[in-house]
Amino acid sequence: MTDVTTAPATRPEIVKLDLGDLWAALALGWRDFRAAPGFGLFFGGFYAVAGIAMIVLGAGTVSWTLATSLGFPLVAPFAAVGLYDVSRRLEQGRPLDWRAVLGVVWSERSRQIPWIGGLIVIYFLFWTFLAHMIFALFLGLNPMAKVGNVFELLLSSNGLTMLAVEFVVGGVLAFLLFALTCMSLPMLLERELDFVTAMILSVQCVVKNTAVLFAWGVIVATLSLIGMVPLFLGLCVVLPVLGHATWHLYRRTLIWA
Repeated sequence: MTDVTTAPATRPEIVKLDLGDLWAALALGWRDFRAAPGFGLFFGGFYAVAGIAMIVLGAGTVSWTLATSLGFPLVAPFAAVGLYDVSRRLEQGRPLDWRAVLGVVWSERSRQIPWIGGLIVIYFLFWTFLAHMIFALFLGLNPMAKVGNVFELLLSSNGLTMLAVEFVVGGVLAFLLFALTCMSLPMLLERELDFVTAMILSVQCVVKNTAVLFAWGVIVATLSLIGMVPLFLGLCVVLPVLGHATWHLYRRTLIWA
């Protein structure tokens, strides 16, 4: 039998956070990882293997690159749900059982989490198209673009301008996606909500705590980049800690009646 427990939806109170909440969430994330390292390494290893697969399978083949990069966002949220459920069980003093945790992950396939994965894929496709458009706008007619001297091309005036524009546009889009998902994913595990309502509440949390949650986004991005060295293996530890920490940050941010 699948062990799934969700609470009915109510209107939550959004708490005003400070930087201390971030450090506390990270400390609790590290505590949960140490308390259940097997689960953390299992779900974190999923991300590491997916990253390696995107490099190995996608090397030199557009079809495999698209298949792996588009498929990953569809299933990655389920790994995050597994980490959230482990933290929830530790929080509630419930036993950690592989069958029960994986049962919760499996049950999410028929709830709202797949919609979030689909949204991430659409977002990825839009950003890929936009990035190509920005490249074409600044460098598409540059003869150097056909020569193959990538560094010389990027260090030209047009190349540096393109990089700056892509950095700004990509950063804005990344933060918007972060705002839509940072609270909605753990929320959908705990509450019977539709994904649109969950994303609206997530954005409202970011609006009320813009500076603090922006800092959290920077922390997540920085630690994830560090975890990619070497060969994505650091993600086996970094991402479980961040996943557990996200659950605790969610619990600090929203108080349900």
